[in-house]
Amino acid sequence: MKKIAVLTGAGVSAESGIATFRDSNGLWENHRVEDVASPEGFARDPGLVLNFYNQRRAQLHTVEPNAGHHLVAALEEDYNVTVITQNIDDLHERAGSTNIIHLHGELLKARPARGDGAVVDWTGDIKLGDTDDKGVQMRPHIVWFGEGVPEIENAAEVVSEADLIIIIGTSMQVYPAAGLVGYAASSVPVVYIDPKPTISYELKRRGNIHLIEKGGSEGMALARKMLPELLND
Repeated sequence: MKKIAVLTGAGVSAESGIATFRDSNGLWENHRVEDVASPEGFARDPGLVLNFYNQRRAQLHTVEPNAGHHLVAALEEDYNVTVITQNIDDLHERAGSTNIIHLHGELLKARPARGDGAVVDWTGDIKLGDTDDKGVQMRPHIVWFGEGVPEIENAAEVVSEADLIIIIGTSMQVYPAAGLVGYAASSVPVVYIDPKPTISYELKRRGNIHLIEKGGSEGMALARKMLPELLND
């Protein structure tokens, strides 16, 4: 069975009503990104950070996967598919995708703010005073700016073995995720779905790129029809 790596970003969830990461003014829901998405911000004002993610988590419970998520999940009927997402929502899971790598963490999980404590499921609010069994404050299981990306090596291995890559809703400009395409063999076709595509440095180095200038749902419907020819099925 042919292997497909699907790299997704905020654009694929935007159709479900989840805001993209930053507004044009560089703010995230009227907050400086440094204040709500960095270890330093959490150290300065943990209550602000917890409340920020509590709001994101509450919003997540009000939205549903869109057609793009469902079309990605449906690929598993015919192909060996791994979704590598920069998104922290669970919409790929809810749509039925079964093999997902979350590069930037998961909104519905939590972990201790210090040490190597276990990552646990967490669907409600995280409050000041919510601790693990050692008394360490819990925090969102999110990769913040300045932190390592533990899943990047797994993602790179998946891309290196892929027969085809689909990119949806991400400009692939932010490293280390932006470097993932470089792990694919030069002959591997890349389908890039974005209404306003930006050809990144890594993509410029490649041939065999197939642009679909559409949103996630419409673009995935078109991509699905292209796959047999691109994969010589």
